[in-house]
Amino acid sequence: MLLCGLWLGPLTELSGRVFSLHMILHLATVSIAAPLIAIGLSRIGLGLQTVRPGIKPAIAASAFDMFMISVWHAPALHEAAARHTGVFVFQQVSFLTGALLVWAISFAGRARGNAAIGAFALLATFMHMTMLGVLIALAPDLIYAPDVCIGAFGLDPLRDQKLGGVLMAVFGGFSYLVGGLVLMRRLIGDRETAST
Repeated sequence: MLLCGLWLGPLTELSGRVFSLHMILHLATVSIAAPLIAIGLSRIGLGLQTVRPGIKPAIAASAFDMFMISVWHAPALHEAAARHTGVFVFQQVSFLTGALLVWAISFAGRARGNAAIGAFALLATFMHMTMLGVLIALAPDLIYAPDVCIGAFGLDPLRDQKLGGVLMAVFGGFSYLVGGLVLMRRLIGDRETAST
């Protein structure tokens, strides 16, 4: 339902012109919708149980997710997605796919080692999202074409771009950080149980 509201609502059209709204759409997709879908699939017996936990799948999922996020925020591809519906759809599906892989693999398996691997994957994604957001927020000039970053909320285009970067840096990785901390708590709790 959240994805329907995000992808079929007015935010989709506006995100092609306002960078901060693009970032809100992106973050809601990867940081809220993706973990909710992963949890929902696991509750009905799909998703997490079919994913093989392990360090190699976790690294592959994290690398794929980081690659998708970085590539789609490169000026040429971001502007193409803002201007062409088909490219935009592919961008959004890429964001969701990468995030679902990270979430599904991170919470696959109940063993202590799986919790450590999942925490690594989520915390790596958190760091990547934060660093990319900081780079965008600190850019001294407009990275994207003025027609896809027109400004909003009374902000000029450069300040709108900076706001988008701040949103990514502060809120982008928040759910990944929380997920990583939950897994670290599970890991520490298992160790305490094992030592008693």
